[in-house]
Amino acid sequence: MSKIEQLIKEKCPNGVEYKKLSSVIEVNRGSRLTKSQLLNNGIYEVYHGSKDVPLGKYNKFNTVGDTVIIVNTGGIGGVKYLKDNFWCSDGCFNLGHNDRINNKFLYYYLSQYEDYFVSQKRIGGVPTIDKNVVQKIKIPLPPIEVQEEIVNILDKFSELEAELEAELEARKRQYNFFRNKILNPNNTTKALKLSEIASIKARIGWQGLTKSEYLNSGDYYLITGTDFKNGRVDFSNCHYINEDRYNQDTNIQIKNNDVLVTKDGTLGKVAYVEKMDKPATLNSGVFVIRSNKNIVTNKFLYHYFQSSHLMNFAKSRITGGTIKHLNQSIMVDVPVPIYSIERQEYIVKILDKFSELEAELEAELEARKKQYEYYRNKLLNFDNKKREKC
Repeated sequence: MSKIEQLIKEKCPNGVEYKKLSSVIEVNRGSRLTKSQLLNNGIYEVYHGSKDVPLGKYNKFNTVGDTVIIVNTGGIGGVKYLKDNFWCSDGCFNLGHNDRINNKFLYYYLSQYEDYFVSQKRIGGVPTIDKNVVQKIKIPLPPIEVQEEIVNILDKFSELEAELEAELEARKRQYNFFRNKILNPNNTTKALKLSEIASIKARIGWQGLTKSEYLNSGDYYLITGTDFKNGRVDFSNCHYINEDRYNQDTNIQIKNNDVLVTKDGTLGKVAYVEKMDKPATLNSGVFVIRSNKNIVTNKFLYHYFQSSHLMNFAKSRITGGTIKHLNQSIMVDVPVPIYSIERQEYIVKILDKFSELEAELEAELEARKKQYEYYRNKLLNFDNKKREKC
C-alpha cells in the first residue's frame, strides 16, 4: 500500500480522475454463434452466457486477448479477463482497449460490480442487461504505473486462492474415492435394506406449509434442503415456524445426531444434525433418518449417504428418465453394508478426519477470499478523487 500511495502522491497529487467507462473505451456486443456452428476440434474458446464455462470452440476469433468481458444474459453480470484470443458471442459485452488503462486493472475494478449488474437486469422475455448499464459505470484512471502495481498485488492473491482451490478439489476427489471404496456394499457379505435398520420419516402431504408460514424469526427452526452446508445444518440460515406447526408431527421434530436427506430439489444432499440451540422440524422436501443403534450408527449412515452409492441405487430404480423425487419407495430398499459397531466407528473416525481436513481447507479458502476482497476494495478505492463533470 505504501508504494502505491507514494506513486499516487508523485504521479497525481491532485487526486485520481474518474470517468464514465464509455468515454474511455468502447463497449461492444459480441456476434452470435449457434451451437450447431461449434467445433469439437476448434481452436478458440467461445464465450456466451457464462464467465466460467465456454459455450464451446470455433476456428475463428473475433476478439483479441487481453480483453475484459461482461456477461449480459444467462450468468448475468459475470466479469472475466481473457488473456488469449477468443470468440465473443452476443451473450457478452467485450470492452475495448486504451493506452490509459491496463485491462487487467479494469477487470479487477469491474469485478466489484457483478452484483450491481445483476440488479440491473431487464425482465421480459430473456433477462438481460443493456449496454448503457455498463457504459455509465465510472472508473478510476490512476497512472499506468499505479495500475500495474495494483494488478501485480491482486494477481498474487488470485494465484494463492487458485492454489487453495486446486488443493481443495484434489482433497475432495481423494475423500470421495476412499469414501466410495470403503462404503461399497459389495465389500461385505452382509447388507440390509435401510428400512430394516432405520426409521425414515418425512412431512406428509396434507401437512404441507405455505410460504406465509416460513417465519423470519421465532422459537422453532424450519429446516429445508437450502440450509445444508458442508454436510451440516446451517441454523443461521434457517427460517422458523410457530409452535402449533412444530407440534403437528412429533416424528419430524429433529434431534441431535439425526441424519437428513433431501428428497426434492437438489436430490440426495445430506446433513448431520448437531449442536441445535432451538427445537427444529422439517419442511416436506427432507427425510429424517434414525438408525437402530444396535445395528448401525447414525454417523455411519451419514457418511454412507454422502457417498455415491445412494444416488447410484436410486438411478438404478428409474427407467426412461431422470430422478425427480427421491421417493420413500426407493429409500426403504437402499442397501446398507453392515459391519460390527467397532468397525463402523473405525470407518467413521477415518472419514471424519478426511471431512475435517476438507473443512479446514474450505475455511482457509473462505478467509483468503475475504482477505482478497478487502485488499481489492482498499486498493481500488482512491481517496481525494477528481471526477469529471457530468
